[in-house]
Amino acid sequence: MANAKPWRIIPRPLLETVLNNHVQHHRVPQPLILHGPRGVGKTTLILERLFEKWNTGPHVTGYVDFAESIKEYHPKHGQSYPWISWTMCPPPKLVTLKTQLEDCLESMAHRAIKLGTISSHQIFTTLTKWHSTTTALDQILNVNTISKMRIVNKKNRVSPSNLWETAVFKFSSALSEQELDGVFDKSISVEESSYYKEAMAALKLAKEVIRVQGKWRENAIQDLNSRGGFSRSLAHSATDWPCLLLELLSLAAEVDYFQPKLVINNIELLKNAALENDRMICGSTYHDSLIWRIIALGANERCLPVVFVTSDGYYSYRAFIDFGFPDVFISRETFGWSPAEGKLHMVGDYFSQSEWEVINEVLGPNSRHLFEVYALKLSNDYQKEMNFDNTFEDIMDLYLAYLQVSVVNPAMDKALLLLEKFAVDAQNGKIPEDTFRVGAPWRHPPKTDIAVWAKVQLMDFIQSLVNAGFAVNYFADWSLEFLEDPAADSLLQVGLLYTQRDPSYIRPVSRGIQRCLVRWLVQERLNLSLKHSIQFQWQRVIRGRSYRHLLKQVGVK
Repeated sequence: MANAKPWRIIPRPLLETVLNNHVQHHRVPQPLILHGPRGVGKTTLILERLFEKWNTGPHVTGYVDFAESIKEYHPKHGQSYPWISWTMCPPPKLVTLKTQLEDCLESMAHRAIKLGTISSHQIFTTLTKWHSTTTALDQILNVNTISKMRIVNKKNRVSPSNLWETAVFKFSSALSEQELDGVFDKSISVEESSYYKEAMAALKLAKEVIRVQGKWRENAIQDLNSRGGFSRSLAHSATDWPCLLLELLSLAAEVDYFQPKLVINNIELLKNAALENDRMICGSTYHDSLIWRIIALGANERCLPVVFVTSDGYYSYRAFIDFGFPDVFISRETFGWSPAEGKLHMVGDYFSQSEWEVINEVLGPNSRHLFEVYALKLSNDYQKEMNFDNTFEDIMDLYLAYLQVSVVNPAMDKALLLLEKFAVDAQNGKIPEDTFRVGAPWRHPPKTDIAVWAKVQLMDFIQSLVNAGFAVNYFADWSLEFLEDPAADSLLQVGLLYTQRDPSYIRPVSRGIQRCLVRWLVQERLNLSLKHSIQFQWQRVIRGRSYRHLLKQVGVK
């Protein structure tokens, strides 16, 4: 092991070319979604292969990783990304995620101001395009209805532009050296300095205007949350500031001079973000509003390139339908290496031919599996336990045991809880009656022994996947009702299954996870009592799921 080679990042020429061709444009009509199962190297590709290139010359790229605030599962804090869905992790606060996004966009806006592509006039024009600023500016300037200034101007009311100029002057005089540091050099002329300072003050003023208007809507949002309703205007009010910045940056974009772009990693975390109080819209509404307004900006006026990176199968198919039509986003799906590519890159440098054959059979060519097995192979702790009888198969057994105990079993426990919640919601009338149509395997959930019912349902579903070769084509015969199966939905939510876009299969995120699912099924069947075993057999014979008509086509890997 003394001659062990360090792990290296292997280029992906085709995918890199596709992404580079998209972001080289200064404005585009659609956002791009880079999606695929966990462990195929999406984040590594962006950070290690592309991010540096996207920040050279006129290119400026903002990178936001919403998972950074989850300290237990992020490399920034010395941890690794989870194999399972982010819904299994403690949800981050929505305020934290909003601050991350806004800070990133503000830093890009400061760069644009430094280059002279965003001015005070542009900020005012863009702001008044969507917002009435008079009352907010009055409040910011401490002008009230009984003041002398207001009485004098009842007949000759002060225009919004005059109020804006007055407020900009006030904010400009209050700017500190720290706020101006890095925006412009001290050696520039007084006129240039005044121009940059005015733009910085205008940006700060625009943020304050939107903040003031947001305060006015807090009671309305609180009432909306208490009633469980929805308001598009209130939803959009939460994303006013980041979307204003996106529009400013898009208008400021100029070929070969200033070409901003934005990468948002783990966008799905917004959907489950936690609220600090009931005066804020929920995370899912914020998520939908942000994406919808990015789509609208691109369709109406062209937007700077926005790339969403995610491992959530929701963005493979359902997101395209929820936000309008199948081509509303540009979809770029990656599944990592094929077995032939994995063999080409791994055999010789990291594994022998015989070792590779074992890995490919047990785990598949998933790059994260390969890295973790290679790290285990080099582990000093493992080598101390090895003796002359140990083989590479022992390393694989140890790794599979790790996946089973630390990944799959906890995820299956969470899936069982989701199924139990489904049964309770069904009893309380929260599930549409159409979901329990005649012939549905999950029909008539019981009022008692819900935990047993949930386990039988999940075992029945896993058995049906085994019979279908662990690859169900949810578009075959227009069989989208497969997505209504609560067992399928629970496994998709916990992240053990992934919904592909093309070809349209639902399958485990990797061959290693698939093997652990079979182990879970076998173990649970062995642990069933006689009574529960009869319940399971009755479920399989009378109401059992059968997805063999949707199994994958011959020749599709």
